[in-house]
Amino acid sequence: MSRHTVFAGATLVALVLVLIRMALGGPGLLNWYLLAWGLFAAAFWWARKVPKRELTLLVVAGGIVVTATGLVAPPSTSTDSFRYAWDGRVQAAGHSPYDYAPADPALGPLRDGWLFPDDCAAPGLAHLAEGVCTRINRPLVHTIYPPLAEGYFRLVHWLSPDGARHKPYQVGGALMAIAVLLALLRWTGLRQAACWAWCPAVPAEAVNNAHVDMLGVLLVVLAFCVVRGRGALLGAGIAAKLLPAVTLPGALSGVLRDGVAWRRVLAVVLPAGAVVVLAYLPYVLASRASVLGYLFGYFQEEGYEAPSARARYGVLRLVMPDSWTPFAAVAVLGLVIWLVLRHGDPDRPWEGALLVSGSLLLLLTPAYSWYALLVVALAAMDGRWEWLGVALAGAAAYLFGPSTLAYALATVGVVAGWAVRQRRAAGTLEEAGAR
Repeated sequence: MSRHTVFAGATLVALVLVLIRMALGGPGLLNWYLLAWGLFAAAFWWARKVPKRELTLLVVAGGIVVTATGLVAPPSTSTDSFRYAWDGRVQAAGHSPYDYAPADPALGPLRDGWLFPDDCAAPGLAHLAEGVCTRINRPLVHTIYPPLAEGYFRLVHWLSPDGARHKPYQVGGALMAIAVLLALLRWTGLRQAACWAWCPAVPAEAVNNAHVDMLGVLLVVLAFCVVRGRGALLGAGIAAKLLPAVTLPGALSGVLRDGVAWRRVLAVVLPAGAVVVLAYLPYVLASRASVLGYLFGYFQEEGYEAPSARARYGVLRLVMPDSWTPFAAVAVLGLVIWLVLRHGDPDRPWEGALLVSGSLLLLLTPAYSWYALLVVALAAMDGRWEWLGVALAGAAAYLFGPSTLAYALATVGVVAGWAVRQRRAAGTLEEAGAR
C-alpha cells in the first residue's frame, strides 16, 4: 500500500468523524463544515497519486461510508423533510397536496404528535393557534413542490413502516446519492467520481437533511449518461425540482453553431415538455387549487424582486446599484446561455449545463446549500473542481447568514480556474505547433 493511499485513507477517516459530528448538529456547525471541506480537499489532493486499484476501493467504500454519515441523526439544519412526510400523508389520505395548507383544520385528523407536538415551548416550531404548533415550515401556505417530487413523497409514505418519521427520506437520499456515484464511476474517471463521493454537501444535504433536490440531480446525471431518452429524463428532473431546467441549454450545446439544429432542439425539448405536462396532469385534474402552490410567493419571500431584502445578487451588488442587479443577472445569464448554445460542445453537454447552473447560483447568491448539489454532480462529470466553491459558499450563506464574501471568493475561484485551463490549453497548442 502506497503512502499516498495511507494518507488519503486516514484523511477520509477524519472526514467521516467530522461528518458524524456535523450530523449531530449543535453550536459551531459552520466550523465543522469548513473543517469537513478542508479534509475533503486534502483527501482529493492525496488521491492524485493513489494507484488505481486502491483508489477504486477508497472511492467506492469511502463514498458509501461518507454518504452513510448522514443517517446517524435526525435532520440537523433543515425541516423540509417534515413537509415531505406531511405531503405524502395527505396524498395517502386521498387529498391533493396542492389543495390544503398544513394549518388547514380540514386536515386535522391527519395530525400526530411528531409533526404537531403537544409541547409548543420547544424551539423551532411554528405556532398555528393557542396550544397548536407544528414542525412543518411555512404551515400557512400550500406546498411548493412539483408533481414528481409529490409522487416520490407518496411512494416513500407507502413504503415506510408506521412511526418511521424522517428516516425513509434519509435512506432514499442515500440510495440516490450512491446511484449517482455508480453512474459517475461508469461514465467518468475515478478521481472525478471522488469529487462526488467525498463531498461534504452530499451527506449533509442529500442524506441528513434529505432534500428532494437529490431526485432531480439523479435524473440529470442519468440524462447526461445517455443519448436516447435524454430529453425525457431532463423533463423528469424538472418535474422533480424545477431547478434542473437550467440544464436544458447544456443538452442543447452548439445548436446555434451553424444556423439552428432544429432536429436536436426538438429531440430534447419535446420529450422534456411532454414529461413535465404528463407529470402535472393528474394533479391538475385532482386539485381544486393551483398546482403551482406557493411558488410565486416563495420568489417574493426570497427577495429576488428586492435584492437588499435577503442579500440576493450579492456579487453583482458589489459592482452596481441594487436596482440594476436583477436586470444584470438576467442579461449575464442570457449571455452565458447564448455562449453554450452557440459554442458549446454537443459531445459534452454536462459542460454547458455546469456553466449555466453554476452561473445562476453565483448571480443569485441563494442561501440554500442544497441547490448546489446539482453543481457538485456536474462538476464531477466535467472535472472542473473550481465550481465546488459554489456549494461551499451556499453552505456559508445558509449557516452563517448573508455571505457575499463567500460567493465573491467562489466567483474568483471559477474565473481563476478558467484562466488556468485556458493557459494550459494554449501551452499545449504551442507545444504541438513546435513539434
